[in-house]
Amino acid sequence: MSETPRADDHDTTGGARAPAVPDPSDACVRHVGPMQVRVAADEEVIPSDRKLLQWVDPRDPNRAEQRMIRDSWRVQRIQAEFVSGFDALEDVAEAVTVFGSARVEAGSPEYEQSRELGRLLGEEGFAVITGGGPGAMEAANRGAYEAGARSIGLNIELPFEQHSNPWVTLSMNFRYFFVRKTMFVKYAQAFVCLPGGFGTLDELFEALTLVQTKKVLQFPIVLVGRDFWGPLVAWIRSALEAEGKISAGDVDLLQVVDTPAEAVAAICASARR
Repeated sequence: MSETPRADDHDTTGGARAPAVPDPSDACVRHVGPMQVRVAADEEVIPSDRKLLQWVDPRDPNRAEQRMIRDSWRVQRIQAEFVSGFDALEDVAEAVTVFGSARVEAGSPEYEQSRELGRLLGEEGFAVITGGGPGAMEAANRGAYEAGARSIGLNIELPFEQHSNPWVTLSMNFRYFFVRKTMFVKYAQAFVCLPGGFGTLDELFEALTLVQTKKVLQFPIVLVGRDFWGPLVAWIRSALEAEGKISAGDVDLLQVVDTPAEAVAAICASARR
């Protein structure tokens, strides 16, 4: 019995054989703002933040003019992103923003710690806001979801793709870091930082600066893990505070605990005050 010929074995028009249809598995999905596009695996999608911050030589009249036109239109896009975020989150009453490493493996002790944190916050009636990605963010969203609380993920357009984790009940994708950071702070009553990398440190010190300068009030910042955060806090005290780089007592804006239960207790105590 002969094999059934495949549709691509012959050119039914009598001409040259048509090119093969690309295999979707050879492509990658990338987010460009709110859009999702499929591109070749080796194709770079330049993030909007990089385009915004890219240096252009003002001595080149053609490039300078093009930049002015692009930036003028980009303001509209930034405004639209703020409006979309405000509209999506306007009914969030009480929430806690949780930061931590995207590189934490599912099932690891750090993952389960973050998951417990999300669950305990959800049981206390808080929505949980994260960066929406994998690792500790996924775990916190998962814990909130399992507690029946709102689980919010605010993702960001990156050169290396970061997909939203499957445990969010509301997911947004942002082009610009500064818009996303506004949403992290505006709708939260507290920050909790689990062990993480540069992104976690960036958000930690931005929040700390906002509290120190009284841009936000009654905003506890809780660090979970004395072994991880203790050396950093000790350095702040011995170098920054001791040398007068910060005011006496500023370091006490950070609360360092060891367990998710202690973190939630600190947040609840602040909320009652």
